[in-house]
Amino acid sequence: MDNAVAERESLSERVGHRFACPELLTEALSHRSWCHEHGGIPNERLEFLGDAVLGLCVCDHAMRNWPRLCPGELSAVRAAVVNAESLAEAARECGLGAALLLGRGEAGTGGADKDSILADAFEAVLGAAYLDAGLDAARGVVDRLLGPLIALEATQPGAGEAKTRLQELVARQFTVEPSYRVSSSGPAHRPSFVAEALVGSEIWGRGEGSSKRLAERRAAEAAYARMTETSTQQQSIPEEPAHG
Repeated sequence: MDNAVAERESLSERVGHRFACPELLTEALSHRSWCHEHGGIPNERLEFLGDAVLGLCVCDHAMRNWPRLCPGELSAVRAAVVNAESLAEAARECGLGAALLLGRGEAGTGGADKDSILADAFEAVLGAAYLDAGLDAARGVVDRLLGPLIALEATQPGAGEAKTRLQELVARQFTVEPSYRVSSSGPAHRPSFVAEALVGSEIWGRGEGSSKRLAERRAAEAAYARMTETSTQQQSIPEEPAHG
């Protein structure tokens, strides 16, 4: 078994779906740069299908688990999950980049870690799972890989803005931008992440989560709350009366 085949089989396990038709997974991982050099079908058709399947599965997951969400809230959940940043992170967490088939030029410029390529491939893999075994298979992939993010967006409206709010607050009070230090532990198929939100070298907040993004968001929320509280306390300290 060559390395490429082994990587695809390993990815199937991490995604949570074993393909009855392995050729579908190969197509889903075939970037157009690879196909230009080696032939084959690029993953663009599967990406197109996967985009539609993804939107359905995300809304289905949210409606089944949070039946009181109104259409506007469901739309916000979908927008927060179905975007290049979220999908690229999910792709990184399941190690999709290592299984991608890229042309020499794209591979040489770090294509396996580009948000756009990873997000497109994630949708293509989802489309492949749908063609391979139907909607239940696609739903299982979404629940496994995006379920925690959907839960965060459904239960904490605006959670996705935590890092932006912190960045704006830090910009007003300091001359640096916040940064994040992340560590992980646990098995590869179910890692746990701990993030620290730093301003300069000082830790202002910590957060834990089942993904790097969730941990960073929670760290940002904690840092924002602490920074806001500190600012409020400083403003409420009465000035000492002048003597003279």
